[in-house]
Amino acid sequence: MVEKVFLNDKLVDIGKAGISVSDSGLLYGAGLFETMRSYNGVVFSLKDHLDRLFFSAGALTIKPPHRKFISESIYKVLKANKLTDARMRLTLTSGPMFESEEQRHPTLLITATKLVPYPAEYYKNGVLVVLCPFRQNPAEPTCGHKTTSYFSRMLALKWAHQRKAAEAMWFTVDNRLAEGCISNVFLVKDSVLYTPPIETPVLAGVARKTVCQIALKNSIKLVEKDLNIDDCLAAEEAFLTNVIMQIMPITKVEKHTVGDGKPGPITKKLQKGFEELIKTECRKTR
Repeated sequence: MVEKVFLNDKLVDIGKAGISVSDSGLLYGAGLFETMRSYNGVVFSLKDHLDRLFFSAGALTIKPPHRKFISESIYKVLKANKLTDARMRLTLTSGPMFESEEQRHPTLLITATKLVPYPAEYYKNGVLVVLCPFRQNPAEPTCGHKTTSYFSRMLALKWAHQRKAAEAMWFTVDNRLAEGCISNVFLVKDSVLYTPPIETPVLAGVARKTVCQIALKNSIKLVEKDLNIDDCLAAEEAFLTNVIMQIMPITKVEKHTVGDGKPGPITKKLQKGFEELIKTECRKTR
């Protein structure tokens, strides 16, 4: 079956999809994207994804189509590709540059592919993360938004993979812990869950929000505060989050072993809560 994508206003074969050579996303990275995951044909936390998309679109002056139109288009792509458990991506750019700003129509692209999960041993044994050699600048206007200007993140992730690590942890120019290349970071110390505040800034991850909600529901104390490398090394547990990986335990930071070198009890409790939430939210109802 030929893969279908949704481009602007209709479904098309992937081989026939094309955007303008003057598209602002292509030329200048003037765009946003959302990576989503569906279970049983239901997109997990779709409202949160769209809330983030529309917030960033407003902050960066990108004009999206109507929310209902986007939501319906996402499910059209799933149905057209006969997918239930899928990895999805929504890309929204400012549109072709040859049009005036008032007349410019955004470019909307939605794709869906069969989900290829992370290896099971990552969750059983935990993963290695390394410290990113680059720095995150809080004064950068796109910082904290999921923009298509993602090349530095991909370079850092490739650098991490070359060192047999699953992820690279970014720090700010003043040495505060920020996030991973494609994930948010949590630490556990003395049964307290810590994560950098959104204002660091870090991406307001959908899985990050989910973990915070699960922690509060399970009476796990959650503290959002500035963290540094010493906090990382002192942590008894640590893990990464995004909607594709869900909750991935960290058992090594560079050569340092986290805790006893195994996924910890709070991490496991949160993983179980995440799985239960998915079962509740993503029942096959559509």
